[in-house]
Amino acid sequence: MFKNKTILITGGTGSFGNAVLRKFLSTDIKEIRIFSRDEKKQDDMRKFYVNEKLKFFLGDVRDIQSVMNAVQGVDFIFHAAALKQVPSCEFFPLEAVKTNILGTVNVLDAAIRCNVERVVCLSTDKAVYPINAMGLSKAMMEKVLIAKSRSSSSTVICATRYGNVLASRGSVVPLFVEQIKSGKSITITDPNMTRFMMTLEDSVDLVLFAFKNAAPGDIFVQKSPATTISLLAKAITHVFDVPEHPIKTIGTRHGEKLFEVLLSREEIAKANDMGKYYRVMPDHRDLNYDKYFMEGVEELSVAQDYNSHNTKQLDLEGVKSMLLSIPYILDSINGKYAQPDS
Repeated sequence: MFKNKTILITGGTGSFGNAVLRKFLSTDIKEIRIFSRDEKKQDDMRKFYVNEKLKFFLGDVRDIQSVMNAVQGVDFIFHAAALKQVPSCEFFPLEAVKTNILGTVNVLDAAIRCNVERVVCLSTDKAVYPINAMGLSKAMMEKVLIAKSRSSSSTVICATRYGNVLASRGSVVPLFVEQIKSGKSITITDPNMTRFMMTLEDSVDLVLFAFKNAAPGDIFVQKSPATTISLLAKAITHVFDVPEHPIKTIGTRHGEKLFEVLLSREEIAKANDMGKYYRVMPDHRDLNYDKYFMEGVEELSVAQDYNSHNTKQLDLEGVKSMLLSIPYILDSINGKYAQPDS
């Protein structure tokens, strides 16, 4: 599918971008373009990978011309550029709108104009029943891509929706590791707070699945286990062999939920169960409702949303096993200089 093709990764210097990049570097793809606004991270990547397949484009998804410059001649786009930190978006919601919504509009418009084959947009569980600005902006991003997919005849536009990715930059695991190393108490928000758990490798597999299987407007979700924040903190103290390390509860931060939802009850009532993944297909009706026979959906009356409280719950050994599969954790345990996946 990707032989002699060109892929563009927006936000390519971030956690997901790096993970997708590493996966594609081992294939027979012709070119991988990294589009981002951080020249320092681009320079670091250039020196680290030293690969002729890599091309770097400096720009911002908010600037349509810089996006157009990067999209020319591209076959596939993975759109990961976004503002992702919940507190930051809470205090600067218009910045989230400009990047997560309007920036996505620019990427999709450029893709359609340049006849890109497929675009996969990165979404989040926070987009379902959103209560914070980050989730609201991602929910609107999903609505935008579904609307664009209806009018795009040559470009397939779809999305992947993720829960927490362990040890990605800005996630809680690197914070816990740093607190242990510096002798500080591990700080957790609410011991009963649950979050979906997945690895970066899982996230890349979901992207590849979407590239290969998506129809216009589809949203793909991986079935993922979950754990409480308190159990995650306890598991980290165990893998670092400091089980008595103090853990302090500090209370919920701005815009945080007790649990996250990957599929709403409205979505799961119509979702296609594909084994490892759920596929949520768009509603293809238009504004001319008279053309459609209107009936209620019986499944909706009994459906439950798919959330981090009712999914499979990992026990202590399960969380430890997941943590020990992450190179960052192994390097940190062995005393090597390690950074969270960037």
